[in-house]
Amino acid sequence: MKKQGTRRTQKTKPKPPPGLFGAEYDRTSRQLPIIGEQKDIRYYSSPAKSVLNGPETTGMGFWSINPYIGCAFGCAYCYARYAHRYVMERASTDEKMTDALGEAYNRLPPWLAFERNIFVKGNAPEVLSKTLRFGSDRHLKLLEGETIVIGTATDPYQPAERKFRVTRGILEVLAEHPGLSVSIITKSPLITRDIDVLSRINRISDLSIHISLITLDRELARRIEPRSPTPESRIRALSRLREAGIDAGINCMPVLPGITDNPSDLEALVKRVSEAGATYVAACAVRLQSAARKRYLPFIEQEFPHLVERYQNTYGSSANAGEKYRKGLARFFEKLCAKYGVRGWSRGGDEEEEGDEALGALVPTVQLSLEV
Repeated sequence: MKKQGTRRTQKTKPKPPPGLFGAEYDRTSRQLPIIGEQKDIRYYSSPAKSVLNGPETTGMGFWSINPYIGCAFGCAYCYARYAHRYVMERASTDEKMTDALGEAYNRLPPWLAFERNIFVKGNAPEVLSKTLRFGSDRHLKLLEGETIVIGTATDPYQPAERKFRVTRGILEVLAEHPGLSVSIITKSPLITRDIDVLSRINRISDLSIHISLITLDRELARRIEPRSPTPESRIRALSRLREAGIDAGINCMPVLPGITDNPSDLEALVKRVSEAGATYVAACAVRLQSAARKRYLPFIEQEFPHLVERYQNTYGSSANAGEKYRKGLARFFEKLCAKYGVRGWSRGGDEEEEGDEALGALVPTVQLSLEV
């Protein structure tokens, strides 16, 4: 009996009647064209209808903006791969795939497609400008203190930004609207390119920058985050932001059990970033849900085989690390932050939200007490 292959087929909707210029023009005009290539990465234009997602969409207490879908940094623990899968499936259903994108859809596993096919929302600044017209419902809510977080799913300063400058365009729009609360999450020192516009925002709104850094070990970081900037470059970016008078801290997220949780290493990290001027350090253990689990657990098997059994026991029936581990980590970071004079935040409870780094963008203004 012939076995069925695993090749995915593109779904299609019933085709509408051809338009004025014919069926072929209709088909190609819907497709998402390639607008750039970089080694093994392709960039596709993906015009956005909306870019500012409210709390009812994020499931959290903030508004989010993501200029790109997919991320070239390739972090093994990334929780946002599911969003890319949905975009690929919608493109297939709506016949928006070019031959190149269709080939990638069928050939690449979803976790790798997330890193190699990046969708660029080139019109995001224009869409945001219309959304934030003075007196609009969303603008009024934001003036009441609700926070905009840029980079909740994918890094707004990934390599694509150097060419397409979508994030910079979004910041230019926000710089025209005083009285906002804006947070940015990134691993990239490219953010220092925009210190000029960030300073303008900082003068008229509440602004905070959250630089992700889970280890000072350059070689270890390369294994976990293969295409991300080095730890040293991120600390230099932190220093430059602080020198410009911009509130900036560190998201030590996620802490990876057995890999990045050595107490002496974590203390060295908190000490180093405090010396660089960090105003806070946030931390929490890795959570493994949905698409993150499908990529991260095989990664552990390949790169850290001695930890496979530990991860199976810990995450076999839950997305969270054990309660004892989480609360112990929270207490440890509280003591570290107090020792080095920075604000601290760590999640020790059973919160169900996916997107730890985004939660880190809501660091309280005072240090929390996390004693059990």
